[in-house]
Amino acid sequence: MANFVLVHGGWHGGWSYRKVARLLRQAGHEVYTPTLTGLGERSHLAVMPINLDTHITHIVNTILWEDLSDVVLVGHSYGGMVITGVADQISDRIFALVYLDALVPEDGDTLFSLRPEFMDPFVTRVAESGGLMVPPFPASAYDTSLPEDWAWIDEKTTPHPFACFVQAIRLSGRSVVVAKRVYVYAAGGICDGMYNRFRTDAGARVISVGSSCHSIMIDSPERVAEILIETTQT
Repeated sequence: MANFVLVHGGWHGGWSYRKVARLLRQAGHEVYTPTLTGLGERSHLAVMPINLDTHITHIVNTILWEDLSDVVLVGHSYGGMVITGVADQISDRIFALVYLDALVPEDGDTLFSLRPEFMDPFVTRVAESGGLMVPPFPASAYDTSLPEDWAWIDEKTTPHPFACFVQAIRLSGRSVVVAKRVYVYAAGGICDGMYNRFRTDAGARVISVGSSCHSIMIDSPERVAEILIETTQT
């Protein structure tokens, strides 16, 4: 039995892993799908200051308070920023890092330094909302192969604190001691090319799910669950 902690991406919540979590639990594993502070069913907490550090601490505390070890820590999209920060703080608790079409930061990176093309549309949406939150983009803008799920995704997504995207991550380098690292990518996804950071990493695997859908845990749950289970065995 393995311990999985599945961290969602921007605007989403633990709900986005519903299909994958069900498959992992059916296989006998422990699965945690925390919703990051200020999002989803925790969106009422968005009245407090929330940034990337808040989300990193949230997942660190989930692992510590649940007394988890040998964790397979999974991050989708923005969640890649979060899991990298978590592993930098508690690498001794982490068995593997799995990036699902996710950002792979180095010390000092922000979402916008990794994806500068996101800056203008994000700032525009913040200005239009008149606050410090980025309203969600419609699912049709990034998950073109999931029309049957667009309404469900759009119903569940919530505004995301803008500070999360502009705060630079601070890394000591301790996350590199996590021996097992996997990058699962969707060809043409909005994080396309991030896997190149693993190309020269002898300890990393890079896997394509054969999908162009960014939300691969929704589009290809069986394949994602299969990869995650394989990660515990090899």
